[in-house]
Amino acid sequence: MKTDKSRRVVVIGRPNVGKSTLFNRLVGRRVALIADLPGVTRDAQEAPARLRGRDVILVDTAGLEEAAPETLAGRMRAGAETAVAGADLVLLVVDARAGITPADAHFAAWLRRQGRPVLVVANKAEGRSGGAEALEAYRLGLGAPIAVSAEHGEGIADLMGHIAEALPDDAEEKDGETKDASSALPLRLAILGRPNAGKSTLINRLLGAERQLTGPEPGITRDAIRIPLLDAAGAIELIDTAGLRRRARIEAPVEKLAAAAALAALRRADVVALVIDAALGLHDQDLQIGRLAEQEGRAVVIVLNKWDAVRAQDEARRAIAERLEASLAQLRGIATVPLSAATGQGVQRFLPAVRRAYEIWSRRISTSDINRWLAAALARNPPPLLEGRRLKLRYATQASTRPPTLVLFGGRADRLPDAYRRYLVNSLRETFDLPGTPIRIDLRPTQNPYEDGKRA
Repeated sequence: MKTDKSRRVVVIGRPNVGKSTLFNRLVGRRVALIADLPGVTRDAQEAPARLRGRDVILVDTAGLEEAAPETLAGRMRAGAETAVAGADLVLLVVDARAGITPADAHFAAWLRRQGRPVLVVANKAEGRSGGAEALEAYRLGLGAPIAVSAEHGEGIADLMGHIAEALPDDAEEKDGETKDASSALPLRLAILGRPNAGKSTLINRLLGAERQLTGPEPGITRDAIRIPLLDAAGAIELIDTAGLRRRARIEAPVEKLAAAAALAALRRADVVALVIDAALGLHDQDLQIGRLAEQEGRAVVIVLNKWDAVRAQDEARRAIAERLEASLAQLRGIATVPLSAATGQGVQRFLPAVRRAYEIWSRRISTSDINRWLAAALARNPPPLLEGRRLKLRYATQASTRPPTLVLFGGRADRLPDAYRRYLVNSLRETFDLPGTPIRIDLRPTQNPYEDGKRA
């Protein structure tokens, strides 16, 4: 498996110098999580942007800090260094108000040894004095600093021009390859679950590289990180998200922002992979995430991670299946994939299950087949009586896909009891092999031409 390769502009610098604010400003929308706290960004965040006619991939990174490699800060720095290794251009961001610190000088010296083109961006240089404060960045020996205020948008247009000029020429790239890469939209796959379920570890396994920060500490991932993946079956946009806890337990402001970003990723996804720590079993919060995905009409695949740590696997599988059947009946037949993201065991079954769920979610059924099914379902179990009169359902058609949505017409159809609607959904799911996907039935009453004693 491999990811797309484009011109990559990597934003680095100390914590809290405004890297994510600058990243969002260059992208033109709020992608990276920002807060007035150091260390909010932990994983590299990517987004496409067009700067002065040049299409680029912008990469936001964690703040650079000197720390032992085994610590969280050390692993964050290693992730930023990996991003620099694949960069076509590096933006070293410094805080013009704070001046050049020993840490800035240290990382500038390190950058000079990497052999990558570098632009120094002096952020927080708003107002009349900002330009003068930015001049101190000349000390870094990386050329003339570009004074900007990412928060207020000052100097951003000038910075875009410098980036476009500094990037390598695109003339050698083949037009056909660019068109092929963008001709089809990728399948958007959001990876959700509780903290420490192994979401980032699964993404790293799929990519074949330590792309996402992982470790024993819960809650390492904060933002919703989008990562392109390309395999033989096509393009996928992976979205790594923060672990979701019960709302009552979310207290820190950053965690609230992270939870909101995860839920926004769920709403934008085509397929949601709900990652469960199989060694701990199915938790109420796992089921709540599944219900949210169903309410948003997303296709869902259950990932039973850390399966190698489960001793009585047959018993565990039965218990999980029974609880899913009882508590997520609206996603009856949902695919479950037992695997170990840490060792790779069973991971090869994951993406085929995702694509199968996506195909079911996108399926269209002919109107003639739907009405043959409806006639058989009504004959097998007629609609109930309502005020002494039987409800008459006349015909149905599929209004849309993603998820499969039917419109059912009939006299007083809008008064059909929920129990009978569930019967129709389950019958439709069984007849047309639609396991594990949300199904919507929209009930439309037909007009009685003799209503109020008047002929239409």
